[in-house]
Amino acid sequence: MSSNPAVPARPIAIIGGTGPAGMGLALRWARAGETIIIGSRDEQRAQLAAAAIQLKVGNQANVSGMENGAACSAADILVLTVPFEGQAALLKQLKPAMTEGSILIDATVPLAASLGGRASRTLGVWQGSAAQQTAELVPREVSVVAAFHNVSADLLQGDAPLDCDVIVCSDDPDAAQLTRELAAKIPGVRAIDGGRLENARIVEQITALLIGLNIRHKGHAGIRITGLPPAAYR
Repeated sequence: MSSNPAVPARPIAIIGGTGPAGMGLALRWARAGETIIIGSRDEQRAQLAAAAIQLKVGNQANVSGMENGAACSAADILVLTVPFEGQAALLKQLKPAMTEGSILIDATVPLAASLGGRASRTLGVWQGSAAQQTAELVPREVSVVAAFHNVSADLLQGDAPLDCDVIVCSDDPDAAQLTRELAAKIPGVRAIDGGRLENARIVEQITALLIGLNIRHKGHAGIRITGLPPAAYR
């Protein structure tokens, strides 16, 4: 009896994927067997980043690099890992390349730079949060999920399991479930349903607190939510 042909992996395009957070997520998901497309304004830079991931993971890694628009067109799972100041302009540019039914996972935090260039507080966003701003800027047929704000980019780029929970907020339950499944592919991470997208403003603000703790104590702080039943982390 012949076996069924293998189902091709659903690619994940990481927009702004050459930065620390994007590279960290790409590395972890490539190790987990996901098909990764690293997006960048500069296609050559994206390809160099993909080659660096390939070198770390080995020949089994399925990772490529593309210009951001091409990356959006090639995948229906998109992960946005860009600084807040460039978020709106980039989304307006990429809107025509987003396909109907896509899921956009937004890790953007509206951080304000303080003295010395280190962020210690979040900016007010008229829509309520960076994720809600994203939802206004993308096509209506694209589901927006807020996640991965509180994970250390430095630790993501390492080898050890992470001691961190990922809170996932979205108005689309299916998109939120897929995001939680992706988060759980990172060793040590537990993913928790954080409710509607409007709750993203709270999760985004936690990032500034964690950055302050990291500066003060010279660490890589994350968060753990305690006291919930085991089913909450599935």
